[in-house]
Amino acid sequence: MTKEHSNETPSPAPEEAEVGIDNEAAAADPGDTQPSGDVAGEDRGAAGGEALSALLEDARAKADEHWNQLLRARAEIENLRRRQAAELEKAHKFALDGFVRELLQVRDSLELGRAAATAETADLAKLREGTELTLKLLADVMGKFGVEPVDPAGAPFDPEFHQAISMQPRDDVPPGTVVTVIQKGYLLNGRLVRPALVVVSQQPS
Repeated sequence: MTKEHSNETPSPAPEEAEVGIDNEAAAADPGDTQPSGDVAGEDRGAAGGEALSALLEDARAKADEHWNQLLRARAEIENLRRRQAAELEKAHKFALDGFVRELLQVRDSLELGRAAATAETADLAKLREGTELTLKLLADVMGKFGVEPVDPAGAPFDPEFHQAISMQPRDDVPPGTVVTVIQKGYLLNGRLVRPALVVVSQQPS
């Protein structure tokens, strides 16, 4: 009976071995799933970094493009300023070009009149006629460029356009009337260039 009892005791060993194997497999499962989660996180991080790098490169490209546009705009403005300055200088330099062209014919007429006056056979009547024509030519040229005479003979005295150099007692005209024009005044496009020098009437004492 002792031998039979000793032979029956080892029988539970296989079940313990099977349980041990199952526990090891269960313990190994969590360890096997953990690395897969780390890889997914790394993939998401890499994708986010690439997207951020792409946005940064795009921002840099746009900044470079805007900077180049600014430089081109500055260059265009500078070129425009230089052209305008050159045109303004040219306009100031040759502003009287047309007036000088028209005035040359007046000078030519004066020179012809002087030559006729110095000739031995000078005709006084022709000299007078030539002088009148020259004065008319000069008046036409001046009028073409907006120059108008101020000749206020018989008009009321106007201190804005007239300069009185003396007063003259007169009872045939109202006081403050221009009775004599010593020197005509002139306007340029309505603006006074030179006042007329006049003699103004006053009430006789």
